[in-house]
Amino acid sequence: MILVTTPTGDIGARVMTRLLAHGGLPIRVILRDPGKLPEALRDRVDIIKGSHADAGTITAALAGVYRVFWLPPGDPAADSAKTAYVDFSRPFAEALPASDVTHVVGVSALGRGWGRYAGLASESIEMDDMIGKTGVAYRALACGSLMDNLMRQTQPLREGAFFAPTPADLALPHVAKSDVAAAAARLLSRPDWDGVEDIALQGPEDLTFTEIADTLTDVLGRPVSFTEISMEAFADTLRANGTSPGMTLDYVAMLTAKNDGMDTMLRNTPRHQTPTTLRDWAEAELRPAVLG
Repeated sequence: MILVTTPTGDIGARVMTRLLAHGGLPIRVILRDPGKLPEALRDRVDIIKGSHADAGTITAALAGVYRVFWLPPGDPAADSAKTAYVDFSRPFAEALPASDVTHVVGVSALGRGWGRYAGLASESIEMDDMIGKTGVAYRALACGSLMDNLMRQTQPLREGAFFAPTPADLALPHVAKSDVAAAAARLLSRPDWDGVEDIALQGPEDLTFTEIADTLTDVLGRPVSFTEISMEAFADTLRANGTSPGMTLDYVAMLTAKNDGMDTMLRNTPRHQTPTTLRDWAEAELRPAVLG
């Protein structure tokens, strides 16, 4: 049996759908509210009600499970990124040695070896290390910036603009959530791997925000401009949307590290190239959301 966490989230739902399409081992999911799972899927998976941060819930969910897709929800209202990723995952890590689990795939961030604290990225890597020390085979899907984050700016994009606290000419790796889910499902379907390893998912090319704006202009059929905002303005926006003070600081720390080169440390090493281009993603997912 394969356990899938966050099965109604953007990535978890895609992982679950791919695994169900593949067939093979039965699927179990953990949900606070089982009613959020599409009705057509409820009879196709085993549902454990609760939070995967809860020790009792995770122990029950791991019974008879051999492979796990692990992804904390990254609650922006949590006290800090350490709370949201490391502390959230601790009951899972503590339960693994006594379980039958042999393989775990998690979603993480680029930045291993970065010399300074990088907020969410640093805490994701600490989470990886904690899981990797339990004795299971573990793959951390270390992601560059997610193309899908642009979905948070559908309203500004309808008005022809989007914003980020990043220099317009800084080229960064961007990956689609669909490719992250595909990589996770592939690893879980074919567990012919062992040991502990990061897999850097960086998309097919590094892109500047100027290049992103040009692509979105073509895809949306209307002018789109990018504006760099200050980290202070970015932090104000997070707080206005309910992000806790600690998580706000950790988001700022991560994006500051990205601006300083954290995500491009691997530029001169072999690239684990995911297939979806920004144009492909924007045509399939962003365009209907903006113009629909």
